[in-house]
Amino acid sequence: MSKETKTEELEDQVLDLGTTSTQNNANVSPEDFDWESFESGLDEADRKEKAQLEKMYDETLDDLDENAVFKGKVVRLTDKEAIVDINFKSEGVISLNEFRYNPNLAVGDQVEVMVDTREDKNGQLVLSHRKARTLNAWDAVNNAHDSQEIVNGYIKARTKGGMIVDVFGIEAFLPGSQIDVKPIRDYEQYVGKTMEFKVVKINPEFKNVVVSHKALIEADIEEQKKEIVAQLEKGQVLEGEVKNITSYGVFVDLGGVDGLIHITDLSWSRINHPSEILEDGQKINVVILDFDEDKTRIQLGIKQLEKHPWEALDSNLQVGDKVKGKVVVLADYGAFVEVAPGVEGLIHVSEMSWSTHLRSAQDFVKVGDEVEAVILTLDRDERKMSLGIKQLTPDPWTDITTKYPVGSEHKGKVRNFTNFGVFVELEEGVDGLIYISDLSWTKKIKHPSEFTNVDDVLDVVVLELDVEARRLSLGHKQLTENPWDKYDSKYGVGTRHTGTAVDVFDKGATIQFEDADVEAFAPSRTLEKEDGSRVKKGDELEFVVIEFNKEFRRVVVSHSATFREEEEKQAKKAMENQTTETATLGDIDGLAALKKKMEEGGN
Repeated sequence: MSKETKTEELEDQVLDLGTTSTQNNANVSPEDFDWESFESGLDEADRKEKAQLEKMYDETLDDLDENAVFKGKVVRLTDKEAIVDINFKSEGVISLNEFRYNPNLAVGDQVEVMVDTREDKNGQLVLSHRKARTLNAWDAVNNAHDSQEIVNGYIKARTKGGMIVDVFGIEAFLPGSQIDVKPIRDYEQYVGKTMEFKVVKINPEFKNVVVSHKALIEADIEEQKKEIVAQLEKGQVLEGEVKNITSYGVFVDLGGVDGLIHITDLSWSRINHPSEILEDGQKINVVILDFDEDKTRIQLGIKQLEKHPWEALDSNLQVGDKVKGKVVVLADYGAFVEVAPGVEGLIHVSEMSWSTHLRSAQDFVKVGDEVEAVILTLDRDERKMSLGIKQLTPDPWTDITTKYPVGSEHKGKVRNFTNFGVFVELEEGVDGLIYISDLSWTKKIKHPSEFTNVDDVLDVVVLELDVEARRLSLGHKQLTENPWDKYDSKYGVGTRHTGTAVDVFDKGATIQFEDADVEAFAPSRTLEKEDGSRVKKGDELEFVVIEFNKEFRRVVVSHSATFREEEEKQAKKAMENQTTETATLGDIDGLAALKKKMEEGGN
């Protein structure tokens, strides 16, 4: 006997017991009337039997597990519900809203259900198809995740960051980045489509499922990549599609595997950015230049498909020829000029002007300038060429002896200083040096900047000319008479002059005479006065010249010699010997004795 049949018989027995109890109470006197039996419709024995039957009935309901999935058959359809027979004591009802995914539901269809409510307010068994689908779906989703099985899903709607996909009846999340290998801008085009997916993540706690369509594409690409890479060879020419353009190069899709064309391999000519010659999606032919052992990095080239520009260069070009080109790169040391597509020559800054002043190439040209130049060197094997601009104008040193003979006077601009002199430009490409000693007859100059400034114009005279070495020695003081020529007789040894001590220090004093150009030095030993005191700063006294050197503009004087006759005589004798330039051993001995005496006097 089936469980359902047994339950029906128990219900019938309970009803029969109620009827029998009512008939029995009809023949009993009022005093003996059994009110409990009347109210329940059962006598005491029947009530016990009914309780036993109800207990047995309840036990049959316990066998209906709410967590179990049952198979049922649709026996009737209404406007709102589907009536489903699951071989229970009564048929169950399911809202048609749970079958919206299946608009073709018909009587006789087998469906999976779970118990939602055993008895509603009408005593009706309520079933749920959605619960059964969801439970089965989670099992299917977990199995698909574990086995990496490909599943079909229906894209229901767009949501923030991606799409909502129905997979086995579960709403899964498809991130925007997992739709395709390429960035997607229009998500709406996928709504309503059924696509294949992989379950990539499950969160059991929050009942979240993440799927990916990109993973399938990548798997296919990886297989294609392995097939393509296995056939790669250096020098092989392939067709590809520009996938991504960066500042340093272009990534090209070779049909599942990417290769990089470095910016230097795009063109024989210099370019600033790859976008100047290629664009996204463009179909191009490339040659494989190199790849690593695993063939994961593939180096491609385009320019190698063309003949090298140096090989196509005019074979008649030679050193000395004039060429025209465009400045493509500029550096401090020079400029690179493209004289033919992919063929460049360097104009060094020293070849831009005859001037010897070191300047930057930016002072002469800028990028994009069209220039004419002369070929200075040409090496086709090394693919190198040097050019010059200054050679387009005559070399100013060609007739230098005619323009700047020794003794000729000129004007020049001060260009720069060194510690030993001043460089003066007479014309572009012709510079001369004035040594610091040739700036002034009288001033003691420690650095040229004390005498003149850069860009000042000076009058000069040519002192020396070395054509081979391209050197000019100039003078400035030579344009005026040497005042020391007249000082030679005026301040001869033994002459007396009145002077002022403008500075007194340990080793001596500086004495200024009436000629502002003449400053004398008085050694410490010669500063003793006749009264035994010493010369002080500001004293105006008489001095005797004891040494005069015109070449080094040196005058040495003594105050003590003015009152020591012997010293004065020795000084005059020394002057006479200097004048005749016939100094004898005795004179030398006399000067030595004078020096010794003066030193003793100073002590």
